Amino acid sequence: MSSSTVTPAPPPPGDERRRRRLALIGGSLGNLVEWYDWFVYASFAIYFADSFFPGGNPTTQLMNTAGIFAVGFLMRPVGGWILGRAADRHGRKSALTLTVTMMSVAALLIAVAPTYGQAGYFGALVLLLARLLQGMSIGGEYAASATYLTEASARDRRGLGSSFQYVSMTCGQLLGLGILITLQHTLTTAQLESWGWRIPFLLGALFAVVVFWLRRRLQETDAFKEEADGEDAADDSARGTLKVLWQHRRQAGLVMALTLGGTVAYYTYTTYLTKYLVGSAGMAKTTATLVSFTALALFAVLQPFAGMLSDRIGRRPLLITFAVGCTVGTYPIMTALGSASSYWSALGLSLLALVIVTGYTSINAAVKAELFPTRVRALGVALPYAIANALFGGTAEYVALWFKSSGHEKMFFWYVSACALVSLVTYVLMPDTRNAALSRAEERADAEAKAQAQDGADGGPDRPAAARVGF
Repeated sequence: MSSSTVTPAPPPPGDERRRRRLALIGGSLGNLVEWYDWFVYASFAIYFADSFFPGGNPTTQLMNTAGIFAVGFLMRPVGGWILGRAADRHGRKSALTLTVTMMSVAALLIAVAPTYGQAGYFGALVLLLARLLQGMSIGGEYAASATYLTEASARDRRGLGSSFQYVSMTCGQLLGLGILITLQHTLTTAQLESWGWRIPFLLGALFAVVVFWLRRRLQETDAFKEEADGEDAADDSARGTLKVLWQHRRQAGLVMALTLGGTVAYYTYTTYLTKYLVGSAGMAKTTATLVSFTALALFAVLQPFAGMLSDRIGRRPLLITFAVGCTVGTYPIMTALGSASSYWSALGLSLLALVIVTGYTSINAAVKAELFPTRVRALGVALPYAIANALFGGTAEYVALWFKSSGHEKMFFWYVSACALVSLVTYVLMPDTRNAALSRAEERADAEAKAQAQDGADGGPDRPAAARVGF
């Protein structure tokens, strides 16, 4: 991949702009539904934990549900491998359609799962199977959407385009939290714990039907079509394989390392935040939920602005800012949140943390996609990212609750900081990927721009200043 100066293409014609808008909407809305179903589990766990696990200790019940939440992450590498390979061999569009179908089935399974009182631990088994299916789906969805949004964006707007991955992820969680707030104000706590928690999972299955139809209308990215049409049969059989990924093992290692700190921080300040405010700060469930909802809404708004900034100054400055802020800021922010006594103080601290996390979330999809060639891009993003998430992101909530149950809750804060420090070292040492060429067409454009610049430096024909400096 080339790292020469980007030469933005002229504004695309109207049909091209419409195609890119549809790609952005299709990739984002599908991602929204995927992550709505994924985060609804975490958001409603405080209501259905005792439906599947007996006992009177709320922390133990939450640890059981958090354990199943973490187990779902263990299927991410499997899903990342299978669906990432499918996206590299058969196209991003087909993989995106398959992932949202799988997530719909998983949501429906959770919605109809019997409780412990109805079927003993069979209900917990259904819950576990559904989470495994969700984990497999999400493992492929992340890579397929990250690759699709990045490839479908104009070259000088890839940071902006890929930022909508976390916009949609966050909006999915906001949708889940919004439904939670609505149900909290329309149903009693007893009703929520009895049957109300099933409603959001049923809605998730219905949302997926709409997204399935939308994704069927998407067009394949030019980068994938170029790769698929240009290879011979031998090359085609190797596309998206572990053998090809091994040839790019350094980039795969970078994906794991740069994901480590970001995924732990993200899940700490999103899925775990409500439980922390309730269990540690002693805040009412409704107030804690409103804090999370407001902070996440503002967080979603920030993503495109940070993505646009990365298109101007590069990816590394934002990543380094995130890692430094998370390394030194986690302990004081989490400690202050643990003693927050009002909605406004908790909101301010939560928003501060999420502003820091934005340096990672807004651009991580683009950075990972820009590290790999087209023939292994989806698998290269999917598998190492899924492994890092399974080991660290999916276990973040469980680790936090484990430290809490053992009486050493603040050790978790240092754990988050340590993960961010590892990523910080990675960000400092890795190259900036903003100018990477994602297709042979972009590589040819770079070569032509470089040749023109060299001709100008050698006293060749006069050229506009824009051509000489690559703007």
